[in-house]
Amino acid sequence: MNRKHFDLSLYLVTDRQLARGRPLEEVVRAAIAGGVTAIQLREKDVTTRDYVALAQALRAITREAGVIFIVNDRLDVALAADADGVHVGQDDMPAALARRLLGPDKILGVTAANEAQARQAQADGADYLGCNAVFATPTKTDTGPPLGLDGLRRLVASVSIPVVAIGGINADNASGVMACGVAGIAVVSAIMAAPDVTAAARELRAIVSAGKESKR
Repeated sequence: MNRKHFDLSLYLVTDRQLARGRPLEEVVRAAIAGGVTAIQLREKDVTTRDYVALAQALRAITREAGVIFIVNDRLDVALAADADGVHVGQDDMPAALARRLLGPDKILGVTAANEAQARQAQADGADYLGCNAVFATPTKTDTGPPLGLDGLRRLVASVSIPVVAIGGINADNASGVMACGVAGIAVVSAIMAAPDVTAAARELRAIVSAGKESKR
């Protein structure tokens, strides 16, 4: 995957607890079939060995499909699996250090809660930003108050790199989120917990595509 040309339109962050007992690989394949363009593997309570094994499995699936594969937080796991990149939060490895360790060819994503953090992440070498939660959501509780659409617009305007919106985004509100100028939307439960993963992803992808088309 070319670091300078990657598609963040529909970005799935994994959560196996929401997968209705389905294997993660099955959900990821179904999501890609529906139009997901980027996958982020996020695991908090697994051993490093298991994390690497999961990452390698998803790396194989995403490489075959031509979809971006990002590992959350763990740069060592990202490198072990030859992921396209890593995503770090404000309490994870500093972005500048992650950039140096990743080298020039891998993608670095950074979570930013406000304009100052966004500008710093860009200066530190981030290729894209994930924002703080736009809306309140039970899958992202370790952040401050939701940004709301006005906060999201300010964040997008503060940097020149792409911003991906996350937090409580679903088919009902995705159109309004896209109107804020983001490069795409990141979702967890809207796809992971959907009874029909492919159909849910397809619906969201259509909304994202319509939002981008309206900006042209």
